[in-house]
Amino acid sequence: MTHTLDRLAATIAVRKGADPESSWTAKLLAKGPEKCAEKFGEEAIEAIIEAVRGDRARLASEAADVLYHLLVMLAARDVALADVLAELDRREGQSGISEKAARRP
Repeated sequence: MTHTLDRLAATIAVRKGADPESSWTAKLLAKGPEKCAEKFGEEAIEAIIEAVRGDRARLASEAADVLYHLLVMLAARDVALADVLAELDRREGQSGISEKAARRP
């Protein structure tokens, strides 16, 4: 069974070459990686606000927006979801403190 994020990433990849007038995703991607990153940041801030407010339903909705815009931002820079998941797999079982200490400055 394909995971929801895999299906969404595949849809975004298809829309990358679509007419910007036919798709919000295509329109966003046509504006370039910088605009995609800006939109991701806006959505992340909205999720933070809802986390502070404590409205679980609104937080879930904003978190969904964050995930969508993260995938769009990744697509804008040709970074596959599989690459992100591989990095998470690599880190699995490792202490966050150890992982951060091992990063290059």
